[in-house]
Amino acid sequence: MSRPSLTPIHEVQGAGLHSPLADKPVRVRGVVTGHSRKGYFIQDPERSADPFASDALFVFSPRRKARIGLLLEITGEAIDFTPGDNGRPTTQLKALEVRLLSKTPDPIEPVWLTAENLPADTHELARVLNGLEGMLVGLEAGSTFVAPSNPFGDYVCVPPDIDALRTDNGGVLVDAEHPERWLPGFRLLDYDDAPRVHVGAKLLRPVVGPLNYRADAFQIAAQGPVEIEQAPVTHDRATLEPGPEHVTILTLNGFNLDAHVEDPDLVLDPDRDVDDDKLYGRFELLARAIVEHAHAPDIVALQEIQDSDGAEITQVVDATATYEQLTQDIRWLGGPEYAWAEVPPAPGDDGGQPGGNIRNAFLYDPKRVTPIEGTMHRIGVEDPAFEGSRKPLMLRFRSVATGAELVVVNVHLASKRHQNSIFAPERPGHDPREETRIRQGRIVHDVVAKDCEDGCAYYITGDFNDFEFSRTLRAICGDDGLNLVDTLPPRERYDYNHRGQLQVLMHGIVPKRLHADGRTEYEILHGNELTGVQPGSLEGKASDHAYVLARLRL
Repeated sequence: MSRPSLTPIHEVQGAGLHSPLADKPVRVRGVVTGHSRKGYFIQDPERSADPFASDALFVFSPRRKARIGLLLEITGEAIDFTPGDNGRPTTQLKALEVRLLSKTPDPIEPVWLTAENLPADTHELARVLNGLEGMLVGLEAGSTFVAPSNPFGDYVCVPPDIDALRTDNGGVLVDAEHPERWLPGFRLLDYDDAPRVHVGAKLLRPVVGPLNYRADAFQIAAQGPVEIEQAPVTHDRATLEPGPEHVTILTLNGFNLDAHVEDPDLVLDPDRDVDDDKLYGRFELLARAIVEHAHAPDIVALQEIQDSDGAEITQVVDATATYEQLTQDIRWLGGPEYAWAEVPPAPGDDGGQPGGNIRNAFLYDPKRVTPIEGTMHRIGVEDPAFEGSRKPLMLRFRSVATGAELVVVNVHLASKRHQNSIFAPERPGHDPREETRIRQGRIVHDVVAKDCEDGCAYYITGDFNDFEFSRTLRAICGDDGLNLVDTLPPRERYDYNHRGQLQVLMHGIVPKRLHADGRTEYEILHGNELTGVQPGSLEGKASDHAYVLARLRL
């Protein structure tokens, strides 16, 4: 290949998603600013006038990574790398020749990510971040961690001046006008240097690195270790307690709970699907949530309960071992002798982790409530809207103390997992399962309305996978239902943390008349700690959701 003339990097990147020089030989000059696992980043020391065209470029070089700070001249082929079917392309340079120009060029000043240059509007944000792709950016000291850390060195922080509704511990609540808002974050290449942090921790010194696009989002490829001021662990305890005139219901996501250590030869993905929930203390943590945090409620609506052999792909659907382990831990902590009620799915029918046969279930205290025989069933078994999706579990209970009846529906609606990234080139942010959830919501509403024609009170809860202001929740509530989430102060409306966005996915829906008569109480037991724990540790929490509690006077 003949050596091409020197091309400014911003001309290679262009102002759009695709490089105008893709599949062509180029020669560029730039300072090495950072690394990723598959190469390194270079940035032109001379900034261009176009704010929407980046002056930086990723050099694909998995085996050899140039030292940060070198000024290089690189000849190679510009390529548009596109992961997945609807992935956003990133311009990369496949290097063929690398020449060292200087070991000590002038340092490049990072672009600081602040509220001023991070618009909430996702379309405008995409233009801004496209112009910063690969460039050296930074988060200032004093920024707040708004998501717990994970085992892969990923973090989400916001600058001190971010314009958003904040919780008492520094978290960011989702904005109904911009629910898919992006918050800046970074990744540490060396997992050993990755501290475990809780929401509310602070950066003690700036984090700097190239702005990398990976996993359908932008993220700083951070240089070096991170200094933090850790936040203390917090977890609310319920103020609502059981009473003779009330029924208390806890909503609790089991997070793919099972009591079995899977055989690697019987699962789809041994790296992801083999776990030991007993060794990692998850049963005990869930039991503590029930007994200590929620004061042993009358009913526990469980989601994400797996069968007795976990993620092993077999014909087993019975989950007795899972319930026995959980109720045993509850008794060990001084809790009641809970019974359980469920209708298992057919093998592989209801989605979730392959082999797990995920389902909804109830624990209940027989001394406080009893299920009415013949009333338990799954909703939507024959409806296409629930094909491959968890079926809501419906059961009518009778209060032992008062004889009053309550219909409880435990849902886990279609997931948002397949939602397009807000940076996708086509239909950014589109959720292909939204219409399915809305249809599921209408079905649940209609079934409950028919079953409660006798005036029986109802409570619809679980994991709705949608916001309180969504069309899904409007469909379930209809004209006669009220979402108790809406009765909470806005700063308390969250049970889930998605990349730093605190949001409500669990809800509690009751008849409007029940609330109007002053017979409903509701609270979300928040916490800022990590999900998942080390073996034998009780530092974290067992669910990726908060715990949600309702008290109803029937």
